[in-house]
Amino acid sequence: MNYSPPHSPLAQTESTYAWMRLGAALLVGTIACVGNWSIVVALPTVQQEFGVARAGATLPYTFVMIGFGLGGVAMGRIADRFNTMLPILIGAVSLCLGYVAAGASQNLWQFTAAHALLGLGASAGFAPLMADVSHWFTRRRGLAVVIAACGSYLAGAIWPLIIQHFIDTQGWRWTHVALGLFAAATLAPLSLMFRPAAPHHTDAPSGAPAAMRGDLKLSPNALMALLVVAGFSCCVAMSMPQVHIVAYCGDLGYGVARGAEMLSLMLGLGIVSRVASGVVSDRIGGVRTLLIGSVMQGVALALYLFFNGLTSLYAISAIFGLFQGGIVPMYAVIIREYLPPREAGVRIGFVMMATIFGMAFGGYLSGLIFDLTSSYRMAFLNGLAWNMLNLALAAFLMLRPKMTASA
Repeated sequence: MNYSPPHSPLAQTESTYAWMRLGAALLVGTIACVGNWSIVVALPTVQQEFGVARAGATLPYTFVMIGFGLGGVAMGRIADRFNTMLPILIGAVSLCLGYVAAGASQNLWQFTAAHALLGLGASAGFAPLMADVSHWFTRRRGLAVVIAACGSYLAGAIWPLIIQHFIDTQGWRWTHVALGLFAAATLAPLSLMFRPAAPHHTDAPSGAPAAMRGDLKLSPNALMALLVVAGFSCCVAMSMPQVHIVAYCGDLGYGVARGAEMLSLMLGLGIVSRVASGVVSDRIGGVRTLLIGSVMQGVALALYLFFNGLTSLYAISAIFGLFQGGIVPMYAVIIREYLPPREAGVRIGFVMMATIFGMAFGGYLSGLIFDLTSSYRMAFLNGLAWNMLNLALAAFLMLRPKMTASA
């Protein structure tokens, strides 16, 4: 393993190099996670191109999320065993091959299979980066983790408008090929920044003060199981606006371009939410911050049930972004607060896989509900039900120390 010598400035947490590495992580995530969002913008075009129903057109997104989830675990294990440079290089190759294959696809199944590669490539820009930066920061660990996680949302804020423009002007096939070539040309050199392995200064969990966290009296596997279910359920709820807002706006007659703008607005403000949640978690802990985010996401989802005007949808999409952006990174923060750092990569990858599978399942389920009801109303209600499960689990984790103290 390529550890820096103890006296090297590269081995110091909170150092100038640590902040430079965090900035590089944000940039890598922004580029790599284009694989998560291109299909959301291309969904109406793909549906028309291949002549399929809405649920069928959502299958490529489902395969992206499957590749993203499984890839997160594999990339995390590779990063734990070697360093973070290797997952980024694997991601660059996967994105290049996946986008070129997608652009050359002659039917939906070829296009869908190519998106599994895109998910694998995008996974290099998420879970391994959160685990990596968590080792380089102590006092500001929560903030560092959410900044690394912001790459996926920054990708969602930037890429949809770019992709929509090139689909309109150059066609979807050329656009996909160009995305693959760009990803390979940028991620490969950026990976060199991550060649020094992250320092492992202690095998004890760290993060928020122990007195603040309390004792959960849960085994590592029990805590992981709860986080997996919580992550899955929150992202089933989260997927409804994120996956279907473009198609929803098209159905309402506002046009897919307006939907792409709403998606960018939603994810752009999600970055603000993520950074704020990192600052908050460094003060009150990951569990309490997760509970706050779950409550706020439920409120935002409920608003979609009552308003569908163009101005209202812009406003609600902005609110949704501000309310839910900090939820997913909190699972990584909680893992670093309660579980050994030497297992951070694979454990964070595993819980991130659950959140991603939640997005995949929720995106497909919402499309299926739309096909059955010709409306997204029941899909929004389905999202609210899953959000309530997440809220219950977050409340349990917050109350667990008091429950064990009184037992």
